[in-house]
Amino acid sequence: MRFRFTKHVSEKLILLKRFRFKITKKQIKETINNPLKVEDKDTDLHIATSLLDENHVLRVVYRFESDIIVVITCYPGRRKAYEI
Repeated sequence: MRFRFTKHVSEKLILLKRFRFKITKKQIKETINNPLKVEDKDTDLHIATSLLDENHVLRVVYRFESDIIVVITCYPGRRKAYEI
């Protein structure tokens, strides 16, 4: 599968770096390919979750367009909020 990152994701990675969350596109791809948990929303959106560190998870929102995975956004969250 090929990945396409929206402009929002690129801007979000820069913003998160300011808050000391150094998330890479490689981490995003790994989260989608090997998630701890995936939630399917009522639309065609999916949310994959993986661990960032002992207290935080990485959440990635994406959708499929033919053979391309379009990454819409990503965000860190507190691990206990997502029961992981």
